[in-house]
Amino acid sequence: MSRLTDRLRGGVVIPAHPLALTEDGAVDLVAQRALTRYYAEAGAHGVAVGVHTTQFALHADQGLLAEVWRLAAAAGRGALLVAGVCGDVADAVREAGTAAALGYDAALLCPWGMEEATDEALLERARAVGEILPTIGFYLQESVGGRRLGRAFWRDLFDIETVVAVKSAPFDRYRSNDVVQALLEHDRWADVAVLTGNDDAIVHDLVTPVRRTVGGRTREVRTAGGLLGQWAVGTAAAVGLVAEACAARDAGAVPTPLLAAAADLVEINAAVFDVDHGFAGCVAGVNEVLRQQGLLRSARCLSAAERLSPGQRERIQDVRDRHPGWLDEEFVAEHRDRWLA
Repeated sequence: MSRLTDRLRGGVVIPAHPLALTEDGAVDLVAQRALTRYYAEAGAHGVAVGVHTTQFALHADQGLLAEVWRLAAAAGRGALLVAGVCGDVADAVREAGTAAALGYDAALLCPWGMEEATDEALLERARAVGEILPTIGFYLQESVGGRRLGRAFWRDLFDIETVVAVKSAPFDRYRSNDVVQALLEHDRWADVAVLTGNDDAIVHDLVTPVRRTVGGRTREVRTAGGLLGQWAVGTAAAVGLVAEACAARDAGAVPTPLLAAAADLVEINAAVFDVDHGFAGCVAGVNEVLRQQGLLRSARCLSAAERLSPGQRERIQDVRDRHPGWLDEEFVAEHRDRWLA
């Protein structure tokens, strides 16, 4: 477990893996494999599969979910493999067992599919899944299916020794602070990695150490990379960004160009995640970037409710034109055909 924690705390780039579909809604296995190849060659440290960007609706077909997990494990051999697990205790345990058998390293505890996602139900599920795989807590923003979780919940979650990390993604600075402050208060503060999932504040999270004095000694928590839907595009650029941000934080001086990059990424994320329409097109937006780049044949999602919003396609094209470096335009164009072969 400590070896896994060390890997997670090393400044990781973990894209939230999309689901590739054809225009008629079938899974495109060639494109699915090509995406994993892209992330591996871009230098990503791992992939997260079965998470929000992979589409939670995929969990309704356990056979298909297992096939998608298997494809990522085969194409991304050697990478850190994170399986998004959903549902109530029995469902999540079953999924964790499947993922473990396929060689996955950890389970991300997703809130989708629970009959009643109370604090105690979430904690009970974390304990049960932890019997099978090391677990990563997940603070998902409410607009895409999460719920508010207070500091007491996070303290109780950190009590569970199989919890090795937490993905903080409420898209809210106060709530993100709740996670880190609860960890700083906890005896396991040095044993749990914090990963950013705040796609609207990637650089801010990476460069900001959080400190607190406990028992007369100063503790410090640093965000150790991220697990992000944003990094399903522009992955090679993200690898360079994390290295630069962590170096700047460690040096105690954040250069102005890095702050300017933060603003660029917020602009890109606003288009891709469809901020104008309350994140309604966030999953389809990731797919649309990859479709425009030629890696996917369609931006289609499993659910008819998950689709591009009016004007989103054009806004995505605009940020691609203005920020090609952050979206790996040259890198993808050079290698795309080989990944798809």
